[in-house]
Amino acid sequence: MGSRELVEVVLPGTVEPEGLQLRHREIPAPGAGQVVVRTEATGVSFAEQQMRRGRYYDQPPFPFVPGYDLVGTVLTAGAGVSPDLVGRRVAALVKVGGWASHVVLDAADAVEVPAGVGAAEAETLVVNGITAWQMLHRRARVRDGGTVLVHGAGGGVGTVLVQLARAAGLTVIGTASARHHDTLRTMGVTPVDYRTEDVPARVRELAPGGVDAVFDHLGGRSVVDSWRLLAPGGTLVSYGSATTRDDTGSKQWPVLKILGRVWLWNALPNGRHAYFFNVWAGRALNKDRFRARLRADLTEVFRALERGEVTAHIAARLPLTQAARAMRLAESGRVTGKVVLVPEA
Repeated sequence: MGSRELVEVVLPGTVEPEGLQLRHREIPAPGAGQVVVRTEATGVSFAEQQMRRGRYYDQPPFPFVPGYDLVGTVLTAGAGVSPDLVGRRVAALVKVGGWASHVVLDAADAVEVPAGVGAAEAETLVVNGITAWQMLHRRARVRDGGTVLVHGAGGGVGTVLVQLARAAGLTVIGTASARHHDTLRTMGVTPVDYRTEDVPARVRELAPGGVDAVFDHLGGRSVVDSWRLLAPGGTLVSYGSATTRDDTGSKQWPVLKILGRVWLWNALPNGRHAYFFNVWAGRALNKDRFRARLRADLTEVFRALERGEVTAHIAARLPLTQAARAMRLAESGRVTGKVVLVPEA
């Protein structure tokens, strides 16, 4: 790979992972207010698994370069950008475009990574960390001593969320398959096996008065059960529709159905609240405010990592050129943490 060459992974359409394509082109120059980042780590999120099936509700038209987030070093800066940024390690949330050796970003979207934090470690906490932090601290706001239920506690967002919740003094119940239970117990989580146990019944045993918050990425039938498990004044945060990943038909419908339920539940006079969390909410209305909030929250997540309250769970590190293998691994459901892609130097 030449130093003046950009390598990126292209998703050409609804394909199996082996249908991903590699493309080589020249590294672009940054425009005014932009930086070029040499990617050190990007990752496989649930979003890319949905995108390759054409199931992510606002994905761009094919073909495009996937990659929801990245960590790298600023290589060059355009006009109006502080030259001090060159050589700094930064993280960015991009939605698409991250699976590339070099990425052009608006400098305002780059968040500095603390000096002691490695690129792969930081990468596990960008989209997962922002999502977990904002759902817990900006949406649910459970008081110290409260109890929460985290679905998919062994997953990318789940592992960060349970650790942040424990650091906030909360009791955590987490659903996961049996192989994740020992890891969850070491984090102070009470695990529930969603494959073999009746989850609502088990949660009611553990929290007879209901839970103060439920974080649900499953969608479908699960959000109804989650709503019913709430204590008075409790909060449901729905943030996806994982159960409909392999469905056919409208990709918007599963989300619209959740949004309809959320609206209806919030109209009920019982003091409970429901939210559908979207990490991009508010960006179109006020980009500066969105960026400031994202920078503040991601910085808090990195501080939690430095304090040891959160650990970075790297499931595997694979070269960017092996994106197909990385996606297969991430989709296998056999790994804990995040599959990280590392462009070859």
